Amino acid sequence: MANQHLEQFIEVAKRVGAEVLQLEDLEAAAKYISSVASGTTLVPETPLAVKHNLRSLLAAEDVEVFSGNFREAGHVPAGGVTFCNFCMADSGTVVLESTDESIRLATTLPETHFVIVDPEKILEDNLAAVTPMTQMHTGSDPKFVAYITGPSRTADIERVLTIGCHGPRELHILLVNNVSSDLMEN
Repeated sequence: MANQHLEQFIEVAKRVGAEVLQLEDLEAAAKYISSVASGTTLVPETPLAVKHNLRSLLAAEDVEVFSGNFREAGHVPAGGVTFCNFCMADSGTVVLESTDESIRLATTLPETHFVIVDPEKILEDNLAAVTPMTQMHTGSDPKFVAYITGPSRTADIERVLTIGCHGPRELHILLVNNVSSDLMEN
C-alpha cells in the first residue's frame, strides 16, 4: 500500500535541500551510493544494516566501507549510510534513534549522509510521532534522538548561511520499499 504522506514528504524534503530518490531495492540504493560516495564511508552495524547485509551490498558496488572504530576513520569521511526510525512529512524530517555513537558519527562527520527510508515509515507530522517517540524513550537509560531536516546549515548574526559547517553538506534520502515498517527498528 502506498503511503498517503509520501508525496508531501518528498516535496518538503527537497525544499529543505535534501536529494530524494525512489529506488527499486537495496541493490539499487547501493549502486546509487557508489555513484555518489567517493572515499571512506561509515556504515553503523544497526539491526537493519545487519538484517539486509548493507555493508556487503555496498562493498559489492566498490564503496569503501570503513571497518573499525569510527573515531579513527579520518578527519572527514566521505559518506555515512544509515536507516531511520521514521520520517515526518510536514517538515521533511528524518528521525533516527542514535544512542549508539557509531550512528551519531555516521550522521554528523561525513560530507554526505545517505539515509535509507521505507516509505511505510513516513508519518504525517510531529503529533503522529508522539506514540513512537514515547515508546522510544521508555526505560531509565537516556536516549539520543536525531531530527535531521536537510543538510547541516547555520547562519551567523549577519544572516550569512553556511551549508555543512556542523555536519553533512548533502543529505540523500533513498526511498526503498519493504525494508522495514517497524518504527522502532533502524
